[in-house]
Amino acid sequence: MKALPAILRRLKILPRWIIIIIDALLILFSATLGYLLRFNFSIEDLINFNFEIGIIFYTACGVVAILVSGSYRGIIRYTGIQDGIRIFLMLLLNACLVMFIDLVYRSTGQGFIIPFSVVLISAISSFLFLFNYRLLVKHIFSHYRNVIVKRQRVAIFGAGQTGIITRHVIDSTPRMQIVGFLEDNSNKIGKVVDGTKIYDARNGNVDRYLDENNIDELIITVRDISLDRKNELVDACLNNNVKVRTVPPVEKWVGGELSINQIREIKIEELLGRESIQLGNKIIEHDLKGKRICITGAAGSIGSELVRQVALHNPERIILIDQAESPLYEIEREIRAKSSVIVIPFLADITNQQRIETIFEDNKPEIIYHAAAYKHVPLMEGNPGEAVHCNVLGTKILADLAVQYKVKRFVMISTDKAVNPTNVMGCSKRIAEVYVQSLNNKLHKENNYSTAFVTTRFGNVLGSNGSVIPLFKKQIELGGPVTVTHPEVTRFFMTIPEACQLVLEAGTMGKGGEIFIFDMGMPIKIVDLAKKMISLSGLQPGKDIEIVFTGLREGEKLYEELLNNSEGTIATHHEKILIGKVLPYDYEEINRYIELFFDLVNDRNELKMVALMKELIPEFRSNYSRYEILDKN
Repeated sequence: MKALPAILRRLKILPRWIIIIIDALLILFSATLGYLLRFNFSIEDLINFNFEIGIIFYTACGVVAILVSGSYRGIIRYTGIQDGIRIFLMLLLNACLVMFIDLVYRSTGQGFIIPFSVVLISAISSFLFLFNYRLLVKHIFSHYRNVIVKRQRVAIFGAGQTGIITRHVIDSTPRMQIVGFLEDNSNKIGKVVDGTKIYDARNGNVDRYLDENNIDELIITVRDISLDRKNELVDACLNNNVKVRTVPPVEKWVGGELSINQIREIKIEELLGRESIQLGNKIIEHDLKGKRICITGAAGSIGSELVRQVALHNPERIILIDQAESPLYEIEREIRAKSSVIVIPFLADITNQQRIETIFEDNKPEIIYHAAAYKHVPLMEGNPGEAVHCNVLGTKILADLAVQYKVKRFVMISTDKAVNPTNVMGCSKRIAEVYVQSLNNKLHKENNYSTAFVTTRFGNVLGSNGSVIPLFKKQIELGGPVTVTHPEVTRFFMTIPEACQLVLEAGTMGKGGEIFIFDMGMPIKIVDLAKKMISLSGLQPGKDIEIVFTGLREGEKLYEELLNNSEGTIATHHEKILIGKVLPYDYEEINRYIELFFDLVNDRNELKMVALMKELIPEFRSNYSRYEILDKN
């Protein structure tokens, strides 16, 4: 027996002629058994019925049936239901062939070659022998494969339909074996599915189960699992050095079938923040349907997702504006492939007033979603003129043209960095907020309600271009180190689809002048995020991948805010969406400042530019920046 594993290692797939011979010998044995059972093991009766001729005849027809049906083609070590069906059809063909020839022979007046009862007994016994010997070989290979190959011990969380399908997929994988199911449903706990027991995953039992059963991997198959529960499972896995993966939704299975390659590692984005906020405002459909929608920054992370979501509401057309050529082409091609909505891309800079005016004049947009902006804090700290040029002056150009061309709604996308700004980027976004609000107030004073200006303000977006998560992923792939600015730095997070839902909702419910704020839950420590990402990659923080603290960058805060000290909130129809009560600004005063920015934007004196920003936004106090010298004590 000790030599068997070595033999199995060298043994590949049996030649088909060997399988045909084995099958023929088993059919011959079954025919012999059929005669013995039919004649009660009476040798005299067997001789009188010429049993040897009948056995040879039945076996010969069996060989023909094997060759015609191709029942020998299956790989024995992977025998399954399909192989059983092929054997059944082969034996049915064999029986029909034997009985047909037997009837023809009898019509000559010479009697039966083989009794029909023998045919029936032989067919049944043949099926049992042929199918079970295959299963036996499969079992032997499976048993010794465990000896030869170290198999991953896998547990499945969720004993529902998806869990059972996942179990069958794992069973066909040589290097993995299912140890058990885990369930929170008390009606399923203790039962057995396909020979696999369902264990209790409640009340902290997951940690104990993973440890006692030496589990290498946990696969989560439950789709409606809460975020808190998912984090509990992941933390239990990380505590026990267990890899955790998840099964995609059924609608994403390739060809409607699940494969082992589709069972993917769980993403950090799926564990952050809080439960996804589902807005589900049906008025959005009514507001966007048949409208001409313009989206600036349409090729960016937020802009491109806005394009996708807007396209679902059947607008008349979507006007895309961005200066990033390749990404703009990609989002245009994607929407054209998925939707019949007219998509018109414009390669344009929002600071080019003449170009933007031509686009507005030709397309007459009814709703604008303004997502175009420079957003990288350290980069803008070193280039304040560009931050003001794009984020402030670009917004003014768009807002003024929106009024000129009677755009119904102008929705500006802002950031939590605009609250008590400590950097140029945040302050430039705050100035843009102030301008559109003051413009909205001016229109209302003039009884001009043709354009409503609203703002959305939210935190970091998971997976957006240049955000911390893609950076950490790349650093982990390269073997580290993972760089974190400060051990205490925290940030709010939300998903890109959520952010875009907020923008659409704000555009619908806004009357003009509001700043809409998401209740984003608790902020997350960036160092904890880094540790979890390293652990989810199957590595150990501080051992396999180092975490290095580099110090806060220019203009960076330890923590972000969604409201400043002088702002309160007003509730809306959705408990997670608030309206910030912000101080009003006079349009004439704000416009005077912005005209000064126009004069300074090409000035090389950056201190003069930032000083003017601080004069307009008194709460702007630089942090870890060379502009701190401008702050008054």
